[in-house]
Amino acid sequence: MAGDVVDLIMQDHREVERLFHELERHPEKRPLLVPVLSSLLTAHSRAEEAEVYPAAKGEADEAEDVAHGQKEHAEAEQLLAKLNETEPESKQFEKVLSDLVEAVTHHVKEEESTVLPKMRRELTEARRRELGKAFVSSRTSHLGARPGEATKRELLTQARNAGVTGASKMDKDEIAREVAKSS
Repeated sequence: MAGDVVDLIMQDHREVERLFHELERHPEKRPLLVPVLSSLLTAHSRAEEAEVYPAAKGEADEAEDVAHGQKEHAEAEQLLAKLNETEPESKQFEKVLSDLVEAVTHHVKEEESTVLPKMRRELTEARRRELGKAFVSSRTSHLGARPGEATKRELLTQARNAGVTGASKMDKDEIAREVAKSS
């Protein structure tokens, strides 16, 4: 049984931090750890976007922070895609990893100081557990998803979260550009 969505999100944050630490300290593990990080971070982001952000926006009155968080997700996904394309032994890898760590750490700090505490205060425990179940299910369905390969439906969700207007009339590439531009 899934738990409180706030706790589940924070558990994922700690796991991502652990993976960052391993990537920074053990370059020899990078070829194995980058796909793990990519899968977890992409699945986590997509589950938040699909299940958590709409509830935070509508039920916890967090529209501005959700739009900001969506923009940060887009930035992290771009960096994650770049990390996947970079040779683990190169100096460029160090730079991209550093940029990704900085962006994600900033996002986590903001999310854990604004959106998550407000969700804990504003939503009932039963609602947070319901969202936890939906979050886990969505995250599980997105495991294995690759950064930069969002479906049109996922991009529409990202656009809605980021406050991009008119996305439903755009094709997939146009939506992706607008979401990226908003970040």
